[in-house]
Amino acid sequence: MTRQETDVINAPAFVRRFLPAASGLPLGPLLTLSLRSLARRRPELFERLGEYRRARYLIDPVDLSFAFTVVPDGISAVVHVITGCRAVHSDVVVRGPIMALLGILDGTFDGDALFFDRTISIAGRTEAVVALRNAIEDAELRPSDLLCLRGLAARFADGVILGGLDFVRGVASNGVPRRQERA
Repeated sequence: MTRQETDVINAPAFVRRFLPAASGLPLGPLLTLSLRSLARRRPELFERLGEYRRARYLIDPVDLSFAFTVVPDGISAVVHVITGCRAVHSDVVVRGPIMALLGILDGTFDGDALFFDRTISIAGRTEAVVALRNAIEDAELRPSDLLCLRGLAARFADGVILGGLDFVRGVASNGVPRRQERA
């Protein structure tokens, strides 16, 4: 991976300073509600995980001061924010820069390529990560799906959120933000 490609997946310094550990705390309940709502609307996404829907995934954005545990158990899904060096039981640990992790989620980056390039690391039950990756890729999720929006509001939210991510990636690479074509 080139220096410019690496810069695009590392959060810019201003983002890291802007998000102290405590800023992640409200995200747990919000993300829990979001996942549960998504499970009510699209239960097949969670069913696709099979036995791994009850697995505990530790998602650790290494350039932020907090991490997440996620149990994607459909309408019983739960997300917790973990701060500090607290030891947490998990079946799977996924670590990497926040922009890389978000890029996998929004389809900008190929998770396999980031793994083989050692930009992200995976430990624990790798079959659970494969199941999660397959479910995410097949779902073709957009921010509006997680926010329960439709129509004009959905298009607006997708544009603002995805545009914001593109902008941050552009700032990180010291280049002009480029919008990737999304289906």
